Amino acid sequence: MKGIRAGIARTIGRLSRASGKGGGTTLPGRVLLKLDPNAINRLGSKLTNGSTLISATNGKTTTASMLATILVAEGRHPVHNRSGSNMTWGVATALLEQEGTEGLFEVDEAWLPETASRLHPETILLGNLFRDQLDRYGETEALADAWVKLAGDLGDETDFILNADDPLVADIGRYSGAGTTYFGIDDNKQALAELQHAHDAKQCRVCGHALDYQRAFVGHLGHYSCPDCGMKRPNPEVSAREITLKGMSGIEAQIVTPEGHAKLTLPLPGLYNLYNALGAIATARRLGIPVENSVRSLASMKAVFGRVERIQIEDTELSILLIKNPAGANEVLRTLELEPGQLDLWIALNDRIADGRDVSWIWDADFEVLAGKVNRIVCTGTRAAEIALRLKYAGWDTDRLEVFEGIDPALKNALASGPEKLFAMPTYTALLELKQLLADQGDAGRYWEG
Repeated sequence: MKGIRAGIARTIGRLSRASGKGGGTTLPGRVLLKLDPNAINRLGSKLTNGSTLISATNGKTTTASMLATILVAEGRHPVHNRSGSNMTWGVATALLEQEGTEGLFEVDEAWLPETASRLHPETILLGNLFRDQLDRYGETEALADAWVKLAGDLGDETDFILNADDPLVADIGRYSGAGTTYFGIDDNKQALAELQHAHDAKQCRVCGHALDYQRAFVGHLGHYSCPDCGMKRPNPEVSAREITLKGMSGIEAQIVTPEGHAKLTLPLPGLYNLYNALGAIATARRLGIPVENSVRSLASMKAVFGRVERIQIEDTELSILLIKNPAGANEVLRTLELEPGQLDLWIALNDRIADGRDVSWIWDADFEVLAGKVNRIVCTGTRAAEIALRLKYAGWDTDRLEVFEGIDPALKNALASGPEKLFAMPTYTALLELKQLLADQGDAGRYWEG
């Protein structure tokens, strides 16, 4: 009977993909879980080398792809929800349709406890917690509490890989019963001049006192301590030093571990991707892969769906940079600030359920850093007027700005003048619309087939 249920779900997935309308990454899992609620437990138990789960507000898709790249280079081929469908049905789809002896699953922050309770993972990598979709998740402290409870529930069966620079994440190490590995940035030259508006972790998780930040790198990620109880950032076993940011071209850094140093040349931009790489390297190290091998594998790392993805459209190189919350948007803006010359931008702000209905976060993103650096801006999406207003108050030249209702006409307009480079900054559902449009035009593959 279980084989029949799985066969039905697989057939539905094939039909969904053949229709060309997507759904093949979620629908089979949804059907399977309806027919067999314990499917993840049952299929996951067949992974003889266990599972690794990755969760974070920002970067989990990229981090999982980085770790998959490292594993494949080592001759290991994990069962991986590579399309980014990261709730239980996405995990179920991957388990249903792929073969392998180990699992690698990115998991939505709120769905991590349930997924972990079903898979009993050997390793969990936690990257960060930022304010995101407040109408769905609530405050970051609530998610941190849920993750703390998870660590206590899992006990000695699971190793945790934690971002030392995020006090909300690093605190989980106090509750994990098995081995804990920390990673972080140790390069004071990359610190922000001042804390950003998108600074989400302000109180000590031990005593509730206000934290003292010695430096911050991305949002609230940085070096911190509590002047009241003495809590401080853990020393990371895997860290990055001597960092060079090269705009959209990528990053160079020295990766420091107890086993020695290795030079990382990453063809993805921004400190946020350096954090992703550190998490992947630290997790691979826990899985028995030497750091030198991981660094070598990441040198050829390609951007994943919508995360600094580049697509050539006739004479224009379109770069797609997902934005969905203040911290992530700030890192995109910080990266674009390093680009030479004036910028052509296409910004799409949606407020659908998967984006979060509350778009007030745009007022905490530091769009001011690009004022005076833009050549032309096209705004679109369900909340195009709001993002246009935000840019006006950020000091952007409104004479260079146009608003369009639809994704298609907005993109056509942005491309009409034939810019050499166009930088697209969509929220999540706008990204899906953009990718669908590009696939229909023949400019890109369909994301669910990647």
